[in-house]
Amino acid sequence: MPDHTLPTLQTERLVLRPWALADFDEYFAMWQDPAVAHFITGEPLSREDCWRRMLGSVGQWHLMGFGFFVVREKSSGSFVGAAGFHEMRRALTPSIEGTLEAGWALASAHHGKGYAREAMRASIDWALQAFPTQEITCIIDPENHASLRLAEALGFARETVATYKNEPTVIFRMGQVG
Repeated sequence: MPDHTLPTLQTERLVLRPWALADFDEYFAMWQDPAVAHFITGEPLSREDCWRRMLGSVGQWHLMGFGFFVVREKSSGSFVGAAGFHEMRRALTPSIEGTLEAGWALASAHHGKGYAREAMRASIDWALQAFPTQEITCIIDPENHASLRLAEALGFARETVATYKNEPTVIFRMGQVG
């Protein structure tokens, strides 16, 4: 049974915390930006789909003991994005089911500041403590060069290029820990 204590993480510049209803409008605004959606969903999300995505993250915490954090600037409180882990049960070969699938999405205004790396480093450090034997993976569109570089900088190793929803995707694994 997962521990239902939802963590809050802090870095030098960021606070990563559980979701609140008040986060939705900023989260929805982020997903309306084609630059954010391009490599993840392919197009901006409808309000309903965005709501479902946010609820799914909240549900992950309660069912799995992990999920995505809301990421905010520590100094200003500004919404930066979302980062963390999920279990999507994807039809993907090789399978990543049963792993902590890492992911991140940041509002365009915060691209290029190193926030994704900072948020994911804190998330990964937390996961290594909370789930010391669970493998960590991520999948990235092969054209998303910034995220490919970030995954490698975080210590992920490219495993293969697979097909997911009729599109190529790069599967990365951090490997077995513990």
